[in-house]
Amino acid sequence: MKDIKESYDELVYKVSWPTQKQLINSSVLVLIASIIIAVFIWVVDKVFNLLMELIYGLSF
Repeated sequence: MKDIKESYDELVYKVSWPTQKQLINSSVLVLIASIIIAVFIWVVDKVFNLLMELIYGLSF
């Protein structure tokens, strides 16, 4: 029971919770970064696909 009370006290009195504005800004940043990374991976995949088609298309 002591552990539960200590955990509750830490969550209520010691944890610094972000404001709504900070939370929204962080979420938008994560969303934008995820989109950029997804587009980068898509481009790399398309380039490798094109290279493989060129390599296999050169069969003699």
